[in-house]
Amino acid sequence: MAFTKKFGIAAAALLGCVAFTTLSLRAQEGGSTETPKPERQSWSFAGPFGAFDQAQLQRGFQIYKEVCSNCHELHIPMRTLAEPGGPGFTEAQVKTLAATYTIHDGPNLQGEMFDRPGRPADYFPSPFPNPEAAAASLGAAPPDMSLLAKSIKYERGFPWFIFDALPIPGGMYQEVGPDMIYAILNGYTHPDDPNWNLYFPGHKIAMPKPLNDGQVQYTDGAPMTLHQYSKDVAAFLYWAAEPTMEQRKRVGIRVMIFLLVFAGLLYFTKKKIWADVAH
Repeated sequence: MAFTKKFGIAAAALLGCVAFTTLSLRAQEGGSTETPKPERQSWSFAGPFGAFDQAQLQRGFQIYKEVCSNCHELHIPMRTLAEPGGPGFTEAQVKTLAATYTIHDGPNLQGEMFDRPGRPADYFPSPFPNPEAAAASLGAAPPDMSLLAKSIKYERGFPWFIFDALPIPGGMYQEVGPDMIYAILNGYTHPDDPNWNLYFPGHKIAMPKPLNDGQVQYTDGAPMTLHQYSKDVAAFLYWAAEPTMEQRKRVGIRVMIFLLVFAGLLYFTKKKIWADVAH
């Protein structure tokens, strides 16, 4: 009886701690913290069957090329733009795009460095020769955007990170990076302070507001608004961080189907073998 009583007290205390933690985190989700957490956005690539919107990736690349590339590096080969599961550019389009860049290459047979037109196998060139030059020009070296959507995140905390991993409605949440990028691009809420951002930790960000309504001209009829720009470039950066995402998902689904079929065959084989054996 004493053991049962102690066990009951311990269980009640544990449940009380969990409930208090959950309520506290819900209060934080509601916006009581100093830096609010980004709202979840709707993405075509979310979930185990999600895929990239090719038109959106093309618009996102346009945002990067016309706006972001002035400060940020994108360390991926240009030929990736023509690979399956990506923006869907043709090889001819990528070759033409690559030729617009000047690549510092070498040494040649005379031991000298030289400049040449870009090729699809080249990486997108950095706007600065080195991080120190970028910091001297902008005050801080802008991050490389090739892995930004995978590296930028915020802590969801307990118990949300558990739900995020479960195959339930609202679960399997892996779009933290795009949500954060979207939120930051829409977080410049103090017009008198171009470096104040609602969603950036500490509210002070080195990058002034980079996008405004009507800044980039779309040709496919998509809205030319900050909301649309933010969604498009966030989706493009997520693709740049994992260009083989669609292939990974297809392989994962096939593996799961194989394992389910294999488990079923093993079960019925076991039933067949042991059917005549007394248990």
